[in-house]
Amino acid sequence: MPRLFGTDGIRGVANLDLKPTVAYALGRATAQRLVPTGGSIMVGRDTRRSGDMFVSAIAAGVTSMGATVQSVGIVPTPALAFLTAAGEAAAGIMVSASHNPADDNGLKVLDADGLKLDDEVEDDLEQLIWRTEELPGVPPSELGVVLDARDRLERYVAHRTGLAERVDASGLAVVIDCANGSGCGVAGRILAATGAHVDVIHDAPNGVNINLDCGATSPGSLAARVVETGADVGFALDGDADRCIAADAAGEIVDGDRVLGILALERLARAAAGDGPADAAVSTLVVSVLSNGGLERAVHRAGGEVVRTPVGDKYILEGMQVSGAGLGGEKSGHVIVGEHTTSGDGLVTALEVLRVMTTAGRSLAELAADIPLLPQEQRTVAVRHREQWEGDLELRRTISEAEARLGDAGRVLVRPSGTEPALRVMVEGLDAAVVRELADAIAARAAERLN
Repeated sequence: MPRLFGTDGIRGVANLDLKPTVAYALGRATAQRLVPTGGSIMVGRDTRRSGDMFVSAIAAGVTSMGATVQSVGIVPTPALAFLTAAGEAAAGIMVSASHNPADDNGLKVLDADGLKLDDEVEDDLEQLIWRTEELPGVPPSELGVVLDARDRLERYVAHRTGLAERVDASGLAVVIDCANGSGCGVAGRILAATGAHVDVIHDAPNGVNINLDCGATSPGSLAARVVETGADVGFALDGDADRCIAADAAGEIVDGDRVLGILALERLARAAAGDGPADAAVSTLVVSVLSNGGLERAVHRAGGEVVRTPVGDKYILEGMQVSGAGLGGEKSGHVIVGEHTTSGDGLVTALEVLRVMTTAGRSLAELAADIPLLPQEQRTVAVRHREQWEGDLELRRTISEAEARLGDAGRVLVRPSGTEPALRVMVEGLDAAVVRELADAIAARAAERLN
């Protein structure tokens, strides 16, 4: 049977390859595996049109097993993680495809601590999903119920507002792009607590415009708005508000790697000045294999260490837990600040960037310049046989030739996507033209050989 769970839950085109029957079965499986008798599951969603359908299917599955559903409505993924971890439920299920287009949707399961599941638990859930009709239900008198828990979101807002109030950004003009996603109802309120003048854009979700020419994966309109209004900085969330990409006052995009570098260097500088211990929580940064080598060099120059993990924010968190690091994240804008959250939260990331800007008295452009990045190109190649790439001799030869041409200063990373039928190609080196040429060559060969 095909594996359902990818690097970030179960995903697919809504009502086509991801059907409500899967959500129903997941609800039953999660209740069976993670919820004690009399327990509850917290369920949230983003703004996609298909969200209601999947929430209803999950609720039917959960209640058929005698568990209660706390339906929190449209919430950021980090809000669901926060509320679940607060002891409100035995598990959480988020209905969201994050940065993907509106036609897609996804199902992410969180444990009682608000964390993404270990692979072993996901494997258990998969087995239960395939055997859903064998699971014993409960008699009518013991069916679970669905509770309206939308008011719970204010607890998350209160916590993040408390973080915002520690930042004095009065006098700054900030643009926040909500990607027409689940950050729309909360982002402006939270950032305004810093004292900044906040301009909120792409905050009119209609079910089909989430991530459409906006947000963290398409920050062009954010950059334009920053320049047009003379703002000091801009931040773009993705559809479920767990990512953050920034734009400086000139409209230049500051990606997740540079954001991580800014935060890491500030932590290292504080430790060097005697403001706190220089332990692993401060000196170590956890990033994925995709993060730019320039970030690693900058952290090393400042006296820090870098640990790399597989792609996926749950692996970043695992790396942080093992190494004792207090900061980790990905180039895509997933950033985990250990003092405040155990998951990526775009609003916490924005608040941290504002804190560094205001305490250092430096612009975002000045801070970003401290992390010179190496030329890097990434390609996503739609292929039918993504898992067979290592067995294709022609593709492997093309990769080996690219690695030889790049030398010790460069690297090539090829991996199957965990969220779509595609192969991911990353090439990094010293010469931008060569890097681009080699990325195109590997992508073309992959398309030729794996379709």
